[in-house]
Formats: sequence, C-alpha cells, structure tokens
Amino acid sequence: MVKNFEEVLKKVKSFEMKKVAVAVAQDEPVLHAIMECKKNGIADAILVGDEKEIKEIAAKIDMDLSGYEIIHEADARKAALKAVELVSQGKADMVMKGLVDTANFLRAVLNKEVGLRAGKLMSHVGVFEIPGIDRLIFMTDAAFNMYPDLKAKIEILNNSVSVAKAVGIDCPKVAPICAVEVVNPDMPSTLDAAMLSKMNERGQIKGCIVDGPLALDNALSEEAAAHKKISGPVAGKADIMLLPNIDAANVMYKTLTYTTNSNNGGLLVGTKAPVIVTSRADSFQTKVNSIALAALVANCK
Repeated sequence: MVKNFEEVLKKVKSFEMKKVAVAVAQDEPVLHAIMECKKNGIADAILVGDEKEIKEIAAKIDMDLSGYEIIHEADARKAALKAVELVSQGKADMVMKGLVDTANFLRAVLNKEVGLRAGKLMSHVGVFEIPGIDRLIFMTDAAFNMYPDLKAKIEILNNSVSVAKAVGIDCPKVAPICAVEVVNPDMPSTLDAAMLSKMNERGQIKGCIVDGPLALDNALSEEAAAHKKISGPVAGKADIMLLPNIDAANVMYKTLTYTTNSNNGGLLVGTKAPVIVTSRADSFQTKVNSIALAALVANCK
C-alpha cells in the first residue's frame, strides 16, 4: 500500500510516461513543475500558449525546450480549449491549468464539442501526507461541489475511491465526516452518512468500505475511537474523508495546507481524463504531486 508521496512518485515512474497538455503554459511555477516531472520520468508535456512568453520564462529557469512540443496560441481561452482538445484527441493523457483563470479553464474542460465530459459528476480529490499519520489521506470535495445531496455524495465518493485505487489502495476505507458520530435527525449530514454506509453494506456502493457518520477525531485516530468506544472497520483507519459540504472541506484543506507541514496534491476527476487545477498559491511540490497523481489515474483509464 502506498503511504506517502515518495512512494507515489516511485510508483508513477514504474509506468510508461504520460503526457500532460498545459493550458496557457506561460506560467513560471507550472513550467518549473513540468521541467521537474519530465526530468524525473513522471510526465512529459505539450505546452499550449504564447510561444514567445513560454520561451522567455524557460530561459529564466534554465529549461531546455528542445524536447517539448509547443503550440502557439496567444488567446488564453483558445489555448485552454486547444489543450483540452489534445486530450480529447488522445494526443495527451491529462490537462493542466496554467496562466488562465479557473472559470475559463473549466469552460474548456466542459465544452460540449471537444471537452472531457463523461456523463458523471466532476469532483475534486485532495491527497494529504500528514505528519503523525501513517497513510495518505484522501479528502473530498474542497473545490467543486458546494452542497451535495445524497445522490451527488455517492458520485463524489466513487470518484475518490477511483483515485485511491489508482494510487494503490485496493479497498479504501471511507469515513463520511460529520460533527458527531451518531445519527441525528436534525443533522442531515448524519442521515446521508448512515445511508451511504447502508448502501455500501448492501453492495450498492462497491470497491470500498464505508462506515459513518464519524467525527474527524474518531475517523483518523484509533485512540480517539477507542476512547469513545467506537468500533468498526473504518474507525481510526479512514483513508478517504468525505466531507459534508464545500465549507467544511475547503476550510479543512486550507487548514492542513497552511498550518501543518503536510505534503499534498489534488485533481479533478469524473471526466474522461484527469484535470489538474492547481492554484498559483500552491507550492512547487504540490504541483509536482498533482501531476504524479493525475498520471496514476490516467494509467488506469
């Protein structure tokens, strides 16, 4: 079982190198990550954007462009659409956001003609290596779905399971996270958690173990679960944390990012190919980790 990002990077190198289409590639942090990924056998790239600006940035960071395909398109919206089209045509395996705003990038991803719609709900999966925890923690959905109902939570759960399996976790343990670990009719998230658990028990949700509601402490800590006399296959052993809404998930994601020494990456799934939507505020390592995660998911397509 893969337990940290060092093992993630090692695993991705064992497969044939995948190719990422970078939308509006004239972005120094993104090009730096792309250069590192190619140098270390994680992923190759096609760079779509303003060729002059790409070359200027490459010269600044000592990036040799001779081994890259560059497609010149100065218009950011057209460049995003072209990068997505490359994936749709099978010329690249995944797409990454460069120097383009998220809204226009996602419009390209969801374009009816050349986009990556797969008839599924698209959701974000964040993956964290947290000091003191002996496994990777998958968190969803901190970026895309705001207040999912039960039907949406099933799809979000399944998307996160697909990422966990691609990373190397054969049967992920899923904890639907709530403020409490008991079913409370006045707290809809606990009702959803109980229904997800029952659906999993009856075989309606497959490929994982779901048990909840669980509060955060007794999902992550066996000691906390034992103290509260909570047993079960997921208590204290959760791989995937299914947060109840974007408020809880986003706050937790950013708390881990900015107040701990965690290592993380993330991607959008539920599409025909992985979509990497890193922020300019994300670290260099987060960008590399995200590309590696996307390459592993692409390898399972």
